[in-house]
Amino acid sequence: MSGNNSDVLDLFAQAEPEIRTKLRQTAQRLAAHNIFIGTSSWKYSEWCGQIYDRERYVHRGKFVESRFERDCLAEYAEVFKTVCVDAAYHRFPSREILSGLASQVPQDFRFALKVTEDITIKRFPSIAKFGAKAGLPNEHFLNAELFERSFLSACEGIRPKVGLLIFEFSRFYPVDFQRLGEFTACLDTFLAKLPKGWNFGVELRNKDWLQPDYFAVLRKHGVVHVFNNWSMMPTVGEQMAVPGSDTSDSLLAARFLLKPGRNYEEAVREFSPYKSVKEINAEARAAGKRLIAGAKQKGKQAFIYVNNRLEGNALETIAAMTEANS
Repeated sequence: MSGNNSDVLDLFAQAEPEIRTKLRQTAQRLAAHNIFIGTSSWKYSEWCGQIYDRERYVHRGKFVESRFERDCLAEYAEVFKTVCVDAAYHRFPSREILSGLASQVPQDFRFALKVTEDITIKRFPSIAKFGAKAGLPNEHFLNAELFERSFLSACEGIRPKVGLLIFEFSRFYPVDFQRLGEFTACLDTFLAKLPKGWNFGVELRNKDWLQPDYFAVLRKHGVVHVFNNWSMMPTVGEQMAVPGSDTSDSLLAARFLLKPGRNYEEAVREFSPYKSVKEINAEARAAGKRLIAGAKQKGKQAFIYVNNRLEGNALETIAAMTEANS
């Protein structure tokens, strides 16, 4: 029987796409070094034929998008060992939703979750999404009690599978904070109230705030600065070169989202439907390689995420980024 099972697995390995095989093997080898690399979100049917088998989601001869979105995480987790859950940013996650996600992945899988914007927005943008709150100050900005009650408590049920919790701050304006010191004072107070035993990261959108005072607050609390490629930030490589930006002795984190100078809407127009790389970003690929090599050398745990809107297809970007590091 074991021989027959082996034959079946061999046939499957021969049948799966080359990029899936490469990514699966690479992710497994890196995870053995406590380095987790994956994508920002995972529900992209355009990845069928790369890491997803379209036939899994066909019913009566038709591809069922709802079935794909419900079940594809399990297939994603056959390849990668981590994913960044962007949806948690828009609403507080429930225990049921997180448990449902965790039930689809193996024990060695790790989630990164973006903390809900109700905690990280200083003033609600004047857009329809926020209704009556649009344009108003957020009374719950950096509210540690609300964070623990409405976000962290939901994560407790899947704690062994939570790798990183990211506080992503939208770009601040003078109406929010006149000086960096005002922000770091708030951040210092907030981080001091958080419970120990979780990996926390902070991601900024103000390039001028990559200063010693900001990095010092993160280091004081054992929080990692999340290097990020984004339209109005220095590149990941440039951020890595800033003195003090490596704020944790045990952790590294990065998200490769957008090429500096390109906004989200432009990236969507140019790159969707995300079936292949449309524009190689050599700098980002090189920075990813350096992050991986540095994590190995220093024995750090690392969480690295790539978005489709960086080059057009996150899978191909990761394959290139890990080519010399796996």
